[in-house]
Amino acid sequence: MNDPMVDRAGALDCASLSDAMDRLGLDGVCRGVLPRDPGFRLAGRAFTVRYGPVDPDSPGTVGDYIDDLAPGTVVVLDNAGREDCTVWGDILTELAHAKGLAGTVIDGPCRDLHLALDLGYPVFSRSYSMRTGKDRVQVEATQEPVTIGGIRVRPGDILVGNSDGVLRIPRECETAVIEAAEDIEAVEEEIRAAIRAGRSLRDARRAHGYHALQTRNQT
Repeated sequence: MNDPMVDRAGALDCASLSDAMDRLGLDGVCRGVLPRDPGFRLAGRAFTVRYGPVDPDSPGTVGDYIDDLAPGTVVVLDNAGREDCTVWGDILTELAHAKGLAGTVIDGPCRDLHLALDLGYPVFSRSYSMRTGKDRVQVEATQEPVTIGGIRVRPGDILVGNSDGVLRIPRECETAVIEAAEDIEAVEEEIRAAIRAGRSLRDARRAHGYHALQTRNQT
């Protein structure tokens, strides 16, 4: 499904989006959640899943949610930063890639990383391991707010990731964030053009207000 806001966000650098959020007084960087390959990029709207410790009296599943997801979706998995077990592996990677999902973001480890690398399927996680989450964690909720790298992510928020990491753009602020990031990138390109034309970095930055690009807007 065509989503112009996701397309615009995905065309921007994560650093520009982060600066734009600073300008607007927003925090969106999912700290500690990194691409498993520096070439991975993703942009899409979040489908959220929250995990908790398995309940021995009423054991649940690690999740078959992926059957219902549309192309372009970002799978967002809140495993509470656990390092003792994973909630994403090769079967999910293969199916997600086949379905055209935009990528997976995990607050915790992934496993079977080789297939994500082979397929070029973007996975962003805290780490990677081989220890399964089956019989260790279970799905507590889907399509409810979750926490990823200290950031609240709600269903439908835009996630954007690249070699620097991943961030969340709140749905209600996405137009303002994207417009600010586009403005920042345009100004930075003007600075680069001035430098290529022989102007000093100091003068080019001063002329284009570089040091105030991400300063919080007080209006």
